[in-house]
Formats: sequence, structure tokens, C-alpha cells
Amino acid sequence: MKVFVIIPAAGLGTRMGAPSAGQGPLHPNKPNAGLSGAPLRSKQFLELAGVPILVHTLRKFAACPQVDSIWIALRKPEMEGFASILEATEVDKPVHLVEGGEHRQESVGNVLDTLPAETADLVLIHDAVRPFVSPETILEVIESAQRYGAAIAGVPAIDTIKRVERRADGAVVEATIPREQIVQAQTPQGFRYGLLMPIFNQARIEGFQGTDEASLLERAGHPVHVVMGSARNFKITTPADLQLAEFFLAQEQRRSQPANARNAEDKSAEKQGVTR
Repeated sequence: MKVFVIIPAAGLGTRMGAPSAGQGPLHPNKPNAGLSGAPLRSKQFLELAGVPILVHTLRKFAACPQVDSIWIALRKPEMEGFASILEATEVDKPVHLVEGGEHRQESVGNVLDTLPAETADLVLIHDAVRPFVSPETILEVIESAQRYGAAIAGVPAIDTIKRVERRADGAVVEATIPREQIVQAQTPQGFRYGLLMPIFNQARIEGFQGTDEASLLERAGHPVHVVMGSARNFKITTPADLQLAEFFLAQEQRRSQPANARNAEDKSAEKQGVTR
């Protein structure tokens, strides 16, 4: 059994808003112009500590012993630039670039059409902008997908969830949905290839666009199991998320430092009156 990871990264990320200072185009000779005329980068190429978010994400899967290869769907104008970035990135697993589509489902479908997968192999699909997924979550999704055929990471809902009726003058609450019946879906979402592919193709034929890959299996009547995700495995969607991501990355980098280096940092911080 092989494990293939698909990272759809062809989206524009319009909710991220205007480009941040210092965040230039992915390819200096082929900038994407925003409404203001300033270079606009897709959110997966915005940088954390000088490294694109997408690279942080793929490194998490490259570090997983169970993963055999990583397949990234990109917009065609961004493929050449990211290939150059990839060459300079130390990744121990094969990484393949595939042209994405207009929508996430189309991008994933393009990669599925290319995968050299067998019926019993597993396919993990992960958001490009969830760079803090843990090794434990990845492994648990793999194990659950291998056992049940379909599994996703998810976290319990914290806020009260209301079902509403949309009207011309706003929305009206119809009911409160019990929180114990709700989980917030995350990625990775894992599936047995032989189960996913025919269901995916059927959705194509019928023109059905799901909100995620799990929704295609739900529609087909196949159970999708949930493993516990993490609040850290959040999706970077807004500028505020980017600030939180910078904080989490600093924590990760600090934990990876040798103990003597951390102690030296702490002493330096104490001298400057900084509390960690």
C-alpha cells in the first residue's frame, strides 16, 4: 500500500486581502496584479520566516515515513516559479507539480487522473494553507482511512451553531443545532483510492461540486470517519490568521532548537527585560 498526498494550491485566496509589505510576486517577470495594481500573491505563497506557507505544509508530509509522494496542483503561471523554489528546498520525498483547475475539486481531479495509484492505495488531500498539521494527526488519518476507507480530521464545535433561513432582508434563526452533533472539518482527508475515484468521477458526470472531498462520499452514502484534529491545524485565510501563524512558527522553531541554544535565548531575553 502506498500513500499519496495531494495538496490543491491553485486558489487565489481573495479573503487574504491586499498584499503584505515585502510580499512580491511568485515569479518576478509574471506578477499577478491586484485591484490596486500592486503585485498580488496567492496566500499559499505568502511567507512565514522567509519560506512560502506551501513549503512549510509540504515539509510536514515529507517528514512522515508513511507518505510515498506529494502531488501539488498549481495554477499554470505559478508552476515555473514554484519549481525553482522546490529545487532549493530540502525535501526527502518525490514532489510532483500538476496544473490545477478553476475550483478545488477540479484541481484534485486533475491530480487523481495523474496518480499511479492502485485500488488499495491511500490518497490524503490537505489544504495548502494548513502548515501546522501534526505528525499524529497525519498518522491517525492514514490509519483510519486504511481501516474504514474514508477518514477526515475534525475538531468539536465550540460556538453555538444556528440553522438560519436566508431572506432578502437578512437571516432568521430556524433552530439551534446541538454541538455534540457538529465537528469542524479539517484536513488531511484520507481515502482508499479504489473508493474515492469512482465516486469522484460520478460527481464529475453529474456536475456536482462538493465543499470538500468527504462531501462526495457522504453524497454517495459512504460513511466518513472522524479523527481528532487540533486547533493548531487551522487554515490561514485572513491577515489575522497570518499573524497567528507567525507566532506558532516561532514556537515550533524554538522547540526544535537544542536546549543550550534555548537557554542562551532565555538569558538574553531576561537581560532585555523580555518575558517568554
